Order: sequence, then C-alpha cells, then structure tokens
Amino acid sequence: LTDEQWAAPSRCEGWSAQDVIVHLDSTNAFWGFSLAAGRKGEPTRFLGTFDPVTSPAELVAGAGGTPPGAVLEAFAASSGALTTLLESFAADDWTITAEAPPGHVSASAVFHHALWDSWVHERDVLLPLGITPPEEADEVAACLRYGAALAPGMSLNNGHACAGTLALTATDPDVAVVVEVDGRVTVRAGEPSGPVDVVLSGDAVELLEALSIRRPLGIDVPAASAWLVDGLAEVFDADPATR
Repeated sequence: LTDEQWAAPSRCEGWSAQDVIVHLDSTNAFWGFSLAAGRKGEPTRFLGTFDPVTSPAELVAGAGGTPPGAVLEAFAASSGALTTLLESFAADDWTITAEAPPGHVSASAVFHHALWDSWVHERDVLLPLGITPPEEADEVAACLRYGAALAPGMSLNNGHACAGTLALTATDPDVAVVVEVDGRVTVRAGEPSGPVDVVLSGDAVELLEALSIRRPLGIDVPAASAWLVDGLAEVFDADPATR
C-alpha cells in the first residue's frame, strides 16, 4: 500500500487501514501467548476484564505515529510466528484448552477465531480501497461455520440463558451447518434433524459479512430468537438493525 492507502479510512469506524493492521499485530501476539499457555496446561484469563470496544482502541492509539513500514514489518513477523506455531501443532494439541473472546475453548476454536478475525479485517482494509481480496473457499467455509457459532456463544456469555437451534445453508461455497445451543454451543455439519428457530440461507460471503456485523442480514428473525444472531452486535454495541 502507498502511504495514502495506509492512512485511508477502513470499514472500522474511526480506524485507518494502518490502525486495523496494528490491531491485528496485537491479536497475533495474544493468540500465540494464549496457545503457548494452553499447551502448558495453564490457560490464561486476560480477557475477563477486556473491553472489546475500548481496549483495542487504546492499543491502537498507543501506536500512533509509527511509520507504515514498521507496522508492516511487525505484522509480517507476528503473522509468521503464528503460522509457525500452527504448523507445530500435533493432533492432540487441537483439543487443549486456551483463551479466546468466547472464553476457555479448544485450541481449534482459538485458531478459528483468529482466522475469522483476520478474514473480516482484511476486507475492512481492502474493500474501501477498491481492492477485493481473494475469496478462498476453505477460508470462507471455516469462517462461516465459526461465525454462525460465535453469535450465540457470545449471547451465552452475555447472560442469555436460552436454548435454540440455528440452521445455515450457504452457496459459493456450499456450507450446511446446524448450531445447537443449550448451555453450550455445538456445531455439526449437515441439515437439521428437528425443529429450527432460525434459518439462514444465501451467498456464503454475504452471510459471513452479516454475521460479522458488516452488512444487514436481510432475513426476518423472530424477536425471541434474535439472540442466535445478535450476540456479536451486542458485544460491540452495534445497532441490531444492521442485520
């Protein structure tokens, strides 16, 4: 990117493209620290007092004045370190417990959160610049499965003691999952075998953007079941009407 593009507004309100990359560099460091602690059997508890609205903004503000080249160099280094950690994981390592915004979850879920977060923020940076990033089918499918589970998971964390089922069927790529919530969130591939409270269908990227509160969902959701899709919007104080 040129210096002008680094300074251009992103889709994240009040953040430039450079601010988003500063944020992602900090999350890379956290994922690595969290997973290393989980491997030792000592999962961290840093996010218990973490405010997802103000805390990242404070970290970004603290990096003000850093040249774009230095930001890029740091981000490339932290991305490489996270990739190296990922490649070092053995089969048993994927089930260890580590910390992510939804709480103490499996290492697999932590990596899925990291992938989803970076996928969304890549678009936050590039789309306003008129650049459409590649839409890799496996990335979109993995992020969509995780995004479908994240909203009700965050609703549980926010105190919604509810039970319900969300069914999602997407195209390009084809993804069919069922998210069952009853004190915990379970995601399974395929079509629902019983009653469903919310059905989401449509283009995979558009659904993922909507679940990531980047565009309206455009699907009528019963008020009693809105928590199945509004959990993330509640965390970020976003207007539920954006769905």
